[in-house]
Amino acid sequence: MNIEAEETNPERRTFEIVINGEPHIVPQRRLAFEDVVRLAFEDAIFNDDIVYTVTYKRGPEQNRQGSLVAGVAVFVNNGMIFNAKRTDKS
Repeated sequence: MNIEAEETNPERRTFEIVINGEPHIVPQRRLAFEDVVRLAFEDAIFNDDIVYTVTYKRGPEQNRQGSLVAGVAVFVNNGMIFNAKRTDKS
């Protein structure tokens, strides 16, 4: 099986992604905004005082690159890169 076919195989069990420069292995084909934030920040708190920003690149055909917002999920593939930032409003 070639790499491209392997990355788009819907039966694949895990995916190797990078969040803020750190490698992560995830067991699902789709990741929500909240999933990425929790992987990026172990102490993630979702409230009105903290704002998270997530961008991604090297995604599969459905979502090659872009921004991820609360309540939205994206398909993942091996080598996909996420950048997550946390800002305190206070």
